[in-house]
Amino acid sequence: MENNVRIVQRDTGAWRLQVWISFGIALLVCGTGLAWLPGGDLDRAFMVMGYFFCLSSAFVLAKYVRDNAASPSDTPMWSLVVWGGFALSMALTAWGLWRMEINPTWKAYLMVSWLYLISSAFTLAKTLRDAYEADRLERGQDVATTQSAADIAVANH
Repeated sequence: MENNVRIVQRDTGAWRLQVWISFGIALLVCGTGLAWLPGGDLDRAFMVMGYFFCLSSAFVLAKYVRDNAASPSDTPMWSLVVWGGFALSMALTAWGLWRMEINPTWKAYLMVSWLYLISSAFTLAKTLRDAYEADRLERGQDVATTQSAADIAVANH
């Protein structure tokens, strides 16, 4: 009998908590910066849309990279859409921030909080995907263990 036991590594609870707290803080500092942003409503609306565009494209890119890590599973056009969408979201948001007529201190605050949001989004996506894959491995291992036990029971009778 061959015993294939896999050890499934999981992130610690402290790490998962830190990732969620970090993402929450990033949302808070971005929201605070946009809520108190001096300038026109159009600038504020542009930055809110830019932040959401960047955030959603970061999550899509994280999923795309992870799905294609072992072997390419998407079409080249989808690759262009994902990478192009992320590059476009970052470039347009940076352009909007650069052209705003506000104090450079505010621009620096918005830029740092925006990059913190994107960084924490990638970390959160990786943490969630790691947990998902660990769950899949454990379910597969449970199924394999149950099947091998059933095979042994059938062979003994």
